[in-house]
Amino acid sequence: MRDNLARVRERIGADVEILAATKYVDADDLPALAEAGIELVGENRVQDLLAKQERHRDLFTWDFIGALQSRKLKDIAPNVRLIHSIASESALRRLEQHPAREVLIQVNVAGEESKEGVGPGELADYIANCPCPVTGLMTMPPFTEEPERNRRYFARLAELAAEHGLQRLSMGTSQDYAVAAEEGATIVRLGSVLYEGA
Repeated sequence: MRDNLARVRERIGADVEILAATKYVDADDLPALAEAGIELVGENRVQDLLAKQERHRDLFTWDFIGALQSRKLKDIAPNVRLIHSIASESALRRLEQHPAREVLIQVNVAGEESKEGVGPGELADYIANCPCPVTGLMTMPPFTEEPERNRRYFARLAELAAEHGLQRLSMGTSQDYAVAAEEGATIVRLGSVLYEGA
């Protein structure tokens, strides 16, 4: 895993944060991630986040990257640095009761009906109505075997962030992280590219 991490770092440079997605990583295996040099992890499910933090909170910085159920915000907000997936009016309302340190607004730049996220045209209202600091944007473009196909979506997210004066861009996964980094990603969310062969 240390070698995998080094290869990724070589491709994207020192300034992009590497977030290890731990959805399929057992709590018993988390110390191995820390030993390999991983500092930032992202969890998709609230119950897994809390269970893993109970055992290994101090090993990492923790973000929440999963689809957000607004009623779970009270458990998520105090336990993570950053929530990557604010995308509903109900989540905004819950944030008033359970403020997060920082959030990213999830934008559906490809307009996929199956994906969470606000439309680019709704973004200004979401930022204005968010009761806690919005420091960036996140997107999940269409799955593709050809990373170049997602370049336009990453470029569009970077444009939107610049228009709204936002610094963080959470975009790119194991399939397309290098292209995302070229288009301005500040955080890439990686799984298999870190774990394969480890």
